[in-house]
Parts: sequence; structure tokens; C-alpha cells
Amino acid sequence: MKFGIFYEHQLPKPWAEGDEARLFHEALEQVELADRLGIDYAWEVEHHFLEEYSHSSAPEVFLAAASQRTRNIRLGHGICLSPPQYNHPARVAERLATLDIVSKGRVDWGTGESSSLMELGGFRVPVAEKREMWRETVEQTADMMVMNPYPGFEGRYFSMPCRNVVPKPVQKPHPPIWVACSKRETIHLAARCGIGALTFAFVDAAEARQWVDDYYRILKTECVPIGHAINPNICMVSGFSVHADREEARRRGLDGFMFFGFALGHFYVFGEHKPGRTDVWSRYEKARTHLPPNPARGIGSPEEVRQHLRNFAEAGVDQVCFVQQGGRNRHDHICESLELFARDIQPEFKEKAAEREARKMEELAPYLEQAMARKVRRAEMSDAEVPSYAALGRQVVAGSPPSASPTLGSQVADYGKAAE
Repeated sequence: MKFGIFYEHQLPKPWAEGDEARLFHEALEQVELADRLGIDYAWEVEHHFLEEYSHSSAPEVFLAAASQRTRNIRLGHGICLSPPQYNHPARVAERLATLDIVSKGRVDWGTGESSSLMELGGFRVPVAEKREMWRETVEQTADMMVMNPYPGFEGRYFSMPCRNVVPKPVQKPHPPIWVACSKRETIHLAARCGIGALTFAFVDAAEARQWVDDYYRILKTECVPIGHAINPNICMVSGFSVHADREEARRRGLDGFMFFGFALGHFYVFGEHKPGRTDVWSRYEKARTHLPPNPARGIGSPEEVRQHLRNFAEAGVDQVCFVQQGGRNRHDHICESLELFARDIQPEFKEKAAEREARKMEELAPYLEQAMARKVRRAEMSDAEVPSYAALGRQVVAGSPPSASPTLGSQVADYGKAAE
């Protein structure tokens, strides 16, 4: 099983000058440490306007910075919001490819719709149409990274003419695609589309086994890839805090993980928010003693965390992603937990990871081949089919009266003839 670290960039109030800068730079130090320790992934969310819960509105910038401080860790968008009001598909393709280049091929492309009205409403994304927006734009973005040129598209939510979207990514045909899943139906969608499932629901191992079984059963029988390659993987999010003393691990990590869940609920389920005025942390403090007991999975002694992870591995989960930076969790405690995890827990799973992955892919190979055969690919354009576009200056001159700008007109005409 592989492991990742997961960032929302949480910053509970009250805020002091420099707190945001400290938060980001500490996170970069943690990613750098995780890379040295052999942790496989660093996942970074995209959220907008969700103050205190997530200050990660430009993940491509953070991941680019992380790419220059690391060598091996994979850099995951967990996720890049797909409705075009958030991100134009061509801009997503350009940013992904550029990040893939500067990181030397270490990018994973997580996708999703968004489910917070603060975000959806802020960008005027219709709630009822966000799933179809996701499907349309993810498929077209994948085409942009592969096709030369991209033939253009006239869709319901997004349209653009023929263009060659550059640069192209290092990973061929494109970085692995994932989708955020909080419900079983989205797990099924991931399997049908041939993409990884980033499961942000906090489930136990027994429920995880059912999710895994559903995913791989559907992948084998119903998959029609949305991209140009299949990424058969399930990643589960877990709490995380490790210390030799289990009670100290809980003191260091449980409150932050509980705030993570409370703030998520505030923006997505039960809360009412006044931008720039609501204090989510103070609301959490008032509610803390009334919250249901948290099972604190992934928070405890090395042996407790090891058994927690064994349960997920036995359920067939491919990756566990740690929520370490939550609430007021301290940077030094996070780093100590990562170091203890890498020394006392990770080696057991690292030893078996490559063999397990090879065995899985060998078993899936015929099913993946059948799934790729079901995909309807857009035909590459012939030279004759690729349209030609005149430069703006040439169009202006062509539309000008004969007496206008004779010198410019003759220069443009001469250059055009020479270029042709």
C-alpha cells in the first residue's frame, strides 16, 4: 500500500499578521520532509472562500513550489475543480502539463465537481448541472493533452475552436486521472470512467472493503475510459498522529482532526456563513463537548496506527492519505509523526507495495485492454482539415479602406506571402 499526505491549509481564527505565510511555508517543509522519508504522494486541494477550513485556492502554485524542493514524491491535485466557471479546460491542460514538466513527470490529476454553496454560488455554477460539467470538461481536457491539434469542441457547457494546446505533459498519454468521492455512487462513477477514486468519506475497514469490491467489479465489467489511459486505484483519507504514547498522539492530533470534520460540516452540511465575519473555530469550541465520539483512526501509538493501516491494506485499498495539518495541529508535532511513521510503520508496507501492484496490474490487464477497446476516440485531423487563422493585424488591414495605412498594409501582405 502507498501513502500520501493531504493539505487543506487550515487556518482557524483568530488570525495574526504572517499566519498565512507561516502556514504555507511550514506545509512546504512538511512535503520536503515527506519526500526524504519516502512517502509516495502529496495531495493539495482546491477550495475557494472556505475561510479557516481551507486557504488552498491556488494548488498549482503550491505544487509547483513543492516540485522544486522534492525529487520523488508525486504531486497530486486533490482536486482541481472541473466546472469551467472555476477553471477553463484549456487552462487546466496547460497548467497540468507545465507542472508535469517542471516536476519531471510526477503529477496526478484529481478532478471533481465541488459541493459547497460558498464556492458554487461564488462562481455561479448551477448545482444541478455540475456533474455533467465535470464529465464534459474532464474528457475534453484529457483530449487537449493528447491531440495535436485539439480539433475544438462545441458542448453544452464549454466550447472552443481548434487549437494546439501546449505544452504537452511528460507522462504519456497524460497524468493519471482521479475523482473525489464522498458517496458510493461516485465510487461507481470512477470505476465506470476508468479513473482513481479519492475517497474523502471517513470509513472503517469493513465499509472500505465493500467500496473496493464495488469499484473493481465495475471497473472489470462496465468501464469506458473518460481519458486515454486507465488509473485503477482507490485512495482513502485517514486521520494521522503517531507517538509512542497513544494519549500524547491523541492530544496532539485528535482536536485538529475533529475540527477538520466540523469545519467541513459547517460549509457543506449544517452551517450558515457570513463571509469575513463568521468565526468557525469559536463555533467548534462551543460544540466540541457535544460532538459524537471520534474513533480517532490513524491517531495513536505506532502499533495502533500499523493495525489501522493493515486493515485498509487487507480491504484492498491502494493508498491511505493522511490528514495531518488540521485545526491547530503544530508543525513540529506533524514532522515528528511523519518521522516516526517512516521509521517504525512504513517499511512493512513498502516491502510489499511493488509486488502487490504488479500482481494487481497483471490480474487487471485483460479487463483494462477490453475497456480501452470500448472507448470511442476522436480522430486526429488531417493537414487539410486543420483550419488556418489569420493574425489580427492581417485581418485589420484586410478590412481597412484602400487609403488606410498603405505602408503597414504592404508590409503585412509581403510578410504573409513570404511565410506562405
